[in-house]
Amino acid sequence: MDARERLVSGSGALGLHLASESIDRLLQYRDLMVRWNRIHNLTAIRDPEVMLTHHLLDSLAISPYVSGARVLDVGSGAGLPGIPLAVTQPQRQFVLLDASAKRVSFLRQTVVELKLHNVEAVHARIERYRPTAPFATVTSRAFAALRDFVASAQPLLAPGGHLLAMKGRCPEEELQALPVGIRVHAVIGLKVPGLDAQRHLIDLVRA
Repeated sequence: MDARERLVSGSGALGLHLASESIDRLLQYRDLMVRWNRIHNLTAIRDPEVMLTHHLLDSLAISPYVSGARVLDVGSGAGLPGIPLAVTQPQRQFVLLDASAKRVSFLRQTVVELKLHNVEAVHARIERYRPTAPFATVTSRAFAALRDFVASAQPLLAPGGHLLAMKGRCPEEELQALPVGIRVHAVIGLKVPGLDAQRHLIDLVRA
C-alpha cells in the first residue's frame, strides 16, 4: 500500500471521506516537512511513512471536535494539528501561532505552496498575542500542561468556545489541577489508524 492509499484508508477509518485534492495537499505538506526537516529540525519524526500516522492521521483524528468559524492552533510547530485540519476544513479560518521564527517561516511557505487561503501563520508568544477577534476553538498538541494551556489560551476564547488539548496518556493529575472557572466537557480516547499508542483529547470549556 503506497502513501496515498494509506492516507485514504486511514482517514476513512476516522470517518473522513476526503476529496482527492485534499489528499494531494496533505501529501504535499508531508513532503515539505521532510524537506525542511533536513535543515531546520521541525519535528523529531523523520520517516515519511511514520509522518502519515503520527502527524497527519493523528491531527485529523480530532476533526469531529473542531467547531466554529475561527480556530487557533497554539504552539503549532510544524503546523500540527492546524495544517491538516485547515486542508480538510476549508470552511473555517485557522491561525497558526508559534514563538519560533524558523517554524513560522515553514508555516508561511506551506500556506503559499498549498494555496491555503484559510490559514494565517503568526510569529508570537501566546501571552503577547492580541487577535482581532476571539476563537471558537483553540487547539494544542503537546504544547504545555493543561493548567498552563488554559491560563494562556482562555483569554482568546469566544463565549461558548472549546479548548482542545491533544495528549498521549490521559493526564489525570493535570485534570485535577485545572483552575477555577474551567470544566472538563469531555475526555475522548482517540483511535489513530496505524498508531499503537494511547491518544486522548481533552475538551475544556468555561464553567
